[in-house]
Amino acid sequence: MIEVRQSAGGDPLKFEVVVRDEAGETRHVVTMAPATYQDLTAGAHSPVKCIEATFRFLLDREPKENILGRFDMAVVPHYYPEFERRLSDYLSPP
Repeated sequence: MIEVRQSAGGDPLKFEVVVRDEAGETRHVVTMAPATYQDLTAGAHSPVKCIEATFRFLLDREPKENILGRFDMAVVPHYYPEFERRLSDYLSPP
């Protein structure tokens, strides 16, 4: 289960994320510039939905314990070059 709560507006937007499974939970703080949000979603999805989709993308590639505790969304494509191209798959309803 992925819980996302926006904890600050402005620039950057700030989110607190909790990822839970049968083995426990991890907590993360994620920032995202409004320009990054627009680039990723064109405003078609909420910022919270964008962060949730990002975590689903990340969890398909690594265990929750390996996801950085604090990061800015701009670093994700450095680890996963396909991120921007694939994010729309995670934003679409299953």
